[in-house]
Amino acid sequence: MPITLPPLSRRQFLKRSLAGTAGILVGRITLAADATVDPCRFALMSDVHIAGDKAKIMRGVNLVEHFTRACAQIAELNPRPAASAVTGDCTLLDGQPDDYMVLSEVLVPIREAGVPVHLVLGNHDCRERCWASIAPDAGQDKVVENRHITVVESPHANWLMLDSLDVVNRSPGALGEAQLKWLDVALAERSDKPALIVTHHNPLFGKEKSGLSDTGPLYEVLLSHSNVKAHFFGHTHKWSTKPHDSGIHLINLPPVAYVFNKEKPSGWIDVRLKANGATVQMNSLNPEHRQHGQTVELEWRG
Repeated sequence: MPITLPPLSRRQFLKRSLAGTAGILVGRITLAADATVDPCRFALMSDVHIAGDKAKIMRGVNLVEHFTRACAQIAELNPRPAASAVTGDCTLLDGQPDDYMVLSEVLVPIREAGVPVHLVLGNHDCRERCWASIAPDAGQDKVVENRHITVVESPHANWLMLDSLDVVNRSPGALGEAQLKWLDVALAERSDKPALIVTHHNPLFGKEKSGLSDTGPLYEVLLSHSNVKAHFFGHTHKWSTKPHDSGIHLINLPPVAYVFNKEKPSGWIDVRLKANGATVQMNSLNPEHRQHGQTVELEWRG
């Protein structure tokens, strides 16, 4: 079952807060027509690590302050993105209820700007506490039991946002056999349009140890579908783009929270889809960083 915080007015937010809810779970998302929205523009954040304590500092970073700035920048985009996403590690360590409540509060400017927010789960999230804090829509069917899966359809590509949370507060991630079977079918059903895969955990190639433990089975599925063009992921707290041997683009999202290497930027990315590719722009929270504003042109494999 996917989780999406839909656009809302300030009055709606207050009403939901008083009722003890912060959003709803939805199924497949089809973008609505709106002259002020670019249906091919998407804003992606990862590794925000929000704590219930708004003064919490990790590695010299005030977590809420960084996240607040990123959300404000996205809310001010013109034209607005069709959607935004937090691609895992929404909370600091293990998804405490207060963490999710603060997360929901900080996301309000994006939602008030009319932009839905999709949440992807990482190893520092907790499904049960997320469900308890962000009320589910009982009318929606579960795509895969106990997994958050979202499909976002846009004019030039479909986003398939997967759930790689395996064990709470432990680093390796896994998609699992049931989710991979669903993905195989979903890609086949959408073969007429490029597919962009989103996970929290990074694929493991070579000597990497911390990431997606079932990378091999995942890429067996992805490589069997020529419409798969890119894989977006976080987890490593490192911004990079490079092609897989197959031509699938690997986009490692920067963290919003903190970096492990002080030379690397924290921030978010602005994705503008085209018929045969995408323009990806890195937006550092430090405007003086050498990679702030860096633009990468991606061309889809044949």
